[in-house]
Amino acid sequence: MKLRWLLLSLISILLLSSPARATQLESWHFDPIHNQLDLTTDSGIQPRVFLINNPKRLVIDLSGTTFSYPTIKQNFGSKIQEIRVAQLDPQTTRLVIELAPGYTVSPQSVIVRRDSNFHWVVKLSSIEKMPATGIVEWGIGAEEESSQTPISITPNLQQKRKVLLFQNKAPLQNIATINKLSPPDILTKPINASMFAGVVPLGEEILQLKSQINALMTRYSFLKPGMFFVDLETGNYLDISGDKVFPAASTIKFPILIALFERIDAGNIKLNDTLVMRRDLVASGSGDLQYQRVGTKLTVLQTINKMISISDNTATNMIIDRLGGKAKLNQRFHSWGLKNTVIRNLLGDFKGTNTTSPADLVKLSALIQYHKLISDASRSQAIDILNHCHNKKLLAAGLGSGAIIAHKTGDIGFVIGDAGIVEMPNGKRYLAGIFVRRPYNDTRGRDFVRQVSQLVYTYLDQPKLTQLP
Repeated sequence: MKLRWLLLSLISILLLSSPARATQLESWHFDPIHNQLDLTTDSGIQPRVFLINNPKRLVIDLSGTTFSYPTIKQNFGSKIQEIRVAQLDPQTTRLVIELAPGYTVSPQSVIVRRDSNFHWVVKLSSIEKMPATGIVEWGIGAEEESSQTPISITPNLQQKRKVLLFQNKAPLQNIATINKLSPPDILTKPINASMFAGVVPLGEEILQLKSQINALMTRYSFLKPGMFFVDLETGNYLDISGDKVFPAASTIKFPILIALFERIDAGNIKLNDTLVMRRDLVASGSGDLQYQRVGTKLTVLQTINKMISISDNTATNMIIDRLGGKAKLNQRFHSWGLKNTVIRNLLGDFKGTNTTSPADLVKLSALIQYHKLISDASRSQAIDILNHCHNKKLLAAGLGSGAIIAHKTGDIGFVIGDAGIVEMPNGKRYLAGIFVRRPYNDTRGRDFVRQVSQLVYTYLDQPKLTQLP
């Protein structure tokens, strides 16, 4: 009995002394055209934002957040001299937007907005040439969350901002002025909260299906999934951590494919153009090009077929290189409204530094399905290529007989994912995106995805009930 109590006491001490897992800054992106900074984390945060003089800079501190990379510095145009991202201390990630000499911003021109549990926007609506004095600080705190008008994660609702004004070297004071902001915008265009990706009129969340999948998740409690599904016929959807950031693995090849067809439509690239396999682009992991000699030549069409069908990493690197590199692709992804889709390293990215989310990839599918981004001819060719993805062990494994899925899978051992467009034999279509963190190479992760896919397909395949007159 004494031994039992001793063990329980030791376990309790260990649990109490174990530090809580820090939030990760998964990705950030600055749009210099609209002076907008997007931040994505893997769990909720409360940013602290303040202005400092000499030099003039906007500082964003993310408490309880870590950044798993060395200090990053980037330059952006004439008004933004530099943006720095670094780990300030073990519990704080700091982002600094340093303005060019002679430029300033006022607190009234800065909008701080939470778009979701994992995504924040800091937008500088006006950067001007004018003198500045003092320190201005504003933040979004827990007390505001509990106010009568909490911060809304829906972009088209009015939100609150707390503005704290200080003089130089004055002690901080908790005196706040609450100002209502007009409905903020993204990329200067109003957003219809009832539209997904700006093209799919959203219906209702499918609660019956969500309940079934929550029960399944309880049985697979050692897995950490995120998923997003949309029925294109009704707009009804399933969202379980759909905007959570995951390592993209080979699903990153899906947006790369669409970016290529954009360039083809623009006349910059042709499918019969020749690509040469360079030594610096050869990658291990999936695919067979790694076994070919350096200098092997392929057409663009041959390369993208290998990139999707057998998920060839070398082929993917050749396409990334032909499209101008990671930075240009990331700009394209962000311009499509993909908040979490970022390429940080060439393939194979076995550590999972390239990221995306289920909702991002479903948004991309929606844009393609509604004839956005690329021409109809390119869309047909891209869908045909995606139809030939060889891996049928994830979403495809749960579909009914005769169903077709245009999709791209990903697997780097500790994460698996799959996303695409499903067409049922009756012509009905829905969009699917799912990721699962799992114990390394645990096949039960695949079983979970298959069962989720089967539940969704079975639910959406039910005959539509009609009311009698």
